[in-house]
Amino acid sequence: MADKEMRAVYCETLMRMAEKDNRIFVLEADLMRATGTMPFMKAYPDRTVNAGVAEANMVGVAAGLSAVGKIPFASTFACFASRRAFDQFFISGNYAQLNVKLVGSDPGITAAFNGGTHMPFEDIGMMRLIPGLCIMEPSDPVSLEKLIEASAAHKGCTYMRLPRKPAPALYEPGEKFSIGKGKVLRDGKDVTIIALGVIMAGEALKAAKKLEELGISAAVIDILSVKPLDKELILDYAAKTKRIVTAENHQVMCGLGSAVAELCSRERPTPIAMVGIQDEFGEVGTQDFLLERFRLSAAEIVRQSQELMKGK
Repeated sequence: MADKEMRAVYCETLMRMAEKDNRIFVLEADLMRATGTMPFMKAYPDRTVNAGVAEANMVGVAAGLSAVGKIPFASTFACFASRRAFDQFFISGNYAQLNVKLVGSDPGITAAFNGGTHMPFEDIGMMRLIPGLCIMEPSDPVSLEKLIEASAAHKGCTYMRLPRKPAPALYEPGEKFSIGKGKVLRDGKDVTIIALGVIMAGEALKAAKKLEELGISAAVIDILSVKPLDKELILDYAAKTKRIVTAENHQVMCGLGSAVAELCSRERPTPIAMVGIQDEFGEVGTQDFLLERFRLSAAEIVRQSQELMKGK
């Protein structure tokens, strides 16, 4: 199957849902071309709101729409969805127990040439602090479509990280997904790689193949949701392989690595290595350059897996 733009899948899925459900609304902060929702606006102009460069106001409007029974999907770059609109999302959306679906595009190094100011390495950490919020990051076009549907059906606020560039399919179209449930992409018995998102799921699979050549059997879990976390799946594989490597396009502090470490420290103490951003700001560059610059590549996953195998 050919790679498909994630932003195109986002828009197509919302349009399909909107055709059957007039509660679906799209809100944007002057980034409709970037996030790919122009076709939705043309098809449903009365259910589209462009708030302009006013992200906090956009979230406030989304909360108002939710209060009158609508299902608003509000999207902007993840740096703005988190840092700039955090208070409105926290209070007007979550504290008020409403139903705002916030989408942050271009997470982590996928911001590329937009540079450090637009490169969110901290959005998951901020969102994890919000009580009851569901936090997701799809890994391919199929999981994106299904998690958008699950987000719309969920009663309560959600936050989704959305890379907008083309992504290869990891799943068949009929695959089922639920918020808070991960998927095993590859089984293994020596180490478990828990990956989040398009980039890291791909790098984890490359790493597992290389590790196999080195005589190490690596399982790969596409975790898909940071909150709620698939505790049962993680603990099962912690018991099975006794070693875990987390892989995320985000700060390891307060992100996936922290979430897995918190779980295992309580339920099943397990040696854990964390591949991710190590307390740094972003910078300008191609995605491939940044992958190496911030040590997010398959080679780093392999290296840390080998260190775990040595007992380090």
